[in-house]
Amino acid sequence: MHYETIGKHIILDVWGVDFDILNNVDALEGKMFDSAIASGAGVIGVQSEGFVPQGCTVLLLLSESHFSIHTYPEKRYASIDCYTCGNTVDPAVAVEQLLEFLQPHEVYGKVILRGDGEYMVKEFSDVQMVK
Repeated sequence: MHYETIGKHIILDVWGVDFDILNNVDALEGKMFDSAIASGAGVIGVQSEGFVPQGCTVLLLLSESHFSIHTYPEKRYASIDCYTCGNTVDPAVAVEQLLEFLQPHEVYGKVILRGDGEYMVKEFSDVQMVK
């Protein structure tokens, strides 16, 4: 069977990020917005929240799906999730631009190819676009 629902789903854990970057909800929101646009995605909504005493969540609702980050500045850790359907947007572009901003010491992640009738998982390092 041929499916027209192809998508890429990138999930990352990043470690060793500066506390102040992970605690700046406005900067994260702006960088994620710019990164999503650069990837060709259509941003149709943004929701963000800064938490007390620290931490942020930023969620971009995309025409093609979503892009999110949840931060734990006290652990210098963030989880990133970017899913886009179709073949006109590559979520790796958005994620790579966000990683350039975050400058993490360690990145662990997977790329899940979805919607083609088979569930394929690749290492994120195998699909990185920006060096």
